[in-house]
Amino acid sequence: MLTLHVPGTGHDLQLDAFDAVVAGYTARDQAAVDHHIQELARIGVPPPPRTPMFYRIAAESVTTAQSVEVSSDRTSGEVEPVYIRHQGRYYLGLGSDHTDRQLETEDIGRSKRACPKPMGLHVLPLGDLESFTLAAVAAQCHADGELYQVGSFESLREPREILPLMEQELELDGGDYICFGGTIPLRAGTFRYATEWELTCRIQTPGSAGDDAPELTHRYTITKEK
Repeated sequence: MLTLHVPGTGHDLQLDAFDAVVAGYTARDQAAVDHHIQELARIGVPPPPRTPMFYRIAAESVTTAQSVEVSSDRTSGEVEPVYIRHQGRYYLGLGSDHTDRQLETEDIGRSKRACPKPMGLHVLPLGDLESFTLAAVAAQCHADGELYQVGSFESLREPREILPLMEQELELDGGDYICFGGTIPLRAGTFRYATEWELTCRIQTPGSAGDDAPELTHRYTITKEK
């Protein structure tokens, strides 16, 4: 079971049986999609057959733990919006599609399933999915204390576009699910195999400003399996 908390409400989401999915190549601009494909090509990852792509992962791999184990020295994370559907309602979380980059050159689906998928404990209600926009969400990722990604989730396709596509393609039947929604470009254009990962996003809602804007954060540490 995965427990997530909705701040300010005293309400927890208890997800027991749920589908877990990683969405890839979700940039709204095709040039940005091509750029990400080129980033992956630098480490030998072949281009996908289509975009976006949806990869099923094990539900038990999604974790709010602050320490996770991996089996390879060549793994890296990235900041992503996480979409949660629970009892028919949608929520926004923050997570990292931590991936085995060496295995990614052989089989992208296996590389996604090879690592735990860290996400923050706190999530925010999305309310009306049609009116929510990623343009309001600024995000950062630090790897071993160094700024690794910075930008806005505005560059990603909106959840109102991505989620119906995923539900149709994977034949999800209205039950609970968690979907990692894609990432923003790397500052240096190359992957880092860091130990300490820090994710942050800030949501600029009507009437909020500066430090008043809702924020989601998560930190996690990678350890090598013995």
